Amino acid sequence: MPEPLLVLDGIVKRYDDHTAVHRLDLDIAAGEFIALMGPSGCGKTTTLRMIAGLETPSEGEIRLRGRRMNEVKPWERDTPLVWQSLALFPFMSVLKNVEFGLKMRDVVGPERTRRAMSWLERLGIAKYRDRKIDQLSGGERQRVALARALVTEPEILLLDEPLSALDAHLVIRMQAELKQLQQQLGITFCYVTHSQSEAFAMADRVAIMAEGRLQQVGPPREVYRAPANRFVAEFVGANNILSGRIVSLAKGLAAVDTPFGTLQAKADQACQAGDPVAVVVSADRVTVSDGKAEGENALAGTVISEEFVGAFVTLHVDIGEDKSFRAQLQQHALEPLGAVRGKRLTLRWKPEHTVILKNK
Repeated sequence: MPEPLLVLDGIVKRYDDHTAVHRLDLDIAAGEFIALMGPSGCGKTTTLRMIAGLETPSEGEIRLRGRRMNEVKPWERDTPLVWQSLALFPFMSVLKNVEFGLKMRDVVGPERTRRAMSWLERLGIAKYRDRKIDQLSGGERQRVALARALVTEPEILLLDEPLSALDAHLVIRMQAELKQLQQQLGITFCYVTHSQSEAFAMADRVAIMAEGRLQQVGPPREVYRAPANRFVAEFVGANNILSGRIVSLAKGLAAVDTPFGTLQAKADQACQAGDPVAVVVSADRVTVSDGKAEGENALAGTVISEEFVGAFVTLHVDIGEDKSFRAQLQQHALEPLGAVRGKRLTLRWKPEHTVILKNK
């Protein structure tokens, strides 16, 4: 198999006695949209800065098309970075901002203007060519920053939380436009975000980081439905996590003893009776009724609160032992239940929709 476009091979980054990134290994294919996700301070932006050449790895090697990049200066790399702040020049017009990278590469005036205008047209902002940056809306500035990065036609584009400063309605629109643009161009996008919705909406793969270490890498659906460990299960989605111990295994299912009774779950991981485990159930896999809590994987609880997100509602239900359980339903499915605060309800889910994580 050919070597991937970008290889991070055992990358470590230290600052004095603090290690920001711990021996990170990651291959990124040509034309891929990959998102680095994780909480603040997890090392995702430090990783992006090392790819861009703004930081030098303490150990390991970065290779672009097989070439070692550790010592290559940022301006000599084909890896432009779109900053969270956009970092546009306020004293320049839109056109001059987009031309800037070409000017640094000694592209002559007429050709520079032609290529810059081509990108302004592709991004729908050619009519703003003579405006100053402070005369543009947030979405328009975002497009200028993208045009400035893409005008040099790089093989890989780095993006550091570029939508974080936009209004919510603009974020949704820009997600669709970014994904469409990436697919049309075939350029590799490496995108840093703490937002699950952004990463899952756009990326071919997501890489989850915590405390400078990769926790899981895979397609969004795989990471969402099959978290590799407890951190990923807690960080991604709206998962319910119950601690317990396996009491028996039969026909691919595990019976898990928990403070809320014995629950049935898939036994995908190598596990055996007696193992302490975490039982993970996604909130959107849970059904709700006002009947009795009988049968497999049925828990009774009292409604604490409702969280409305458009047509969906997340119910927070007290199941005892100071534990809140979440169920995500469509509004029309919830209305007949009369799920007001204090209402007793029954939560159910299928064993095949339950993930077991071994405690380490």
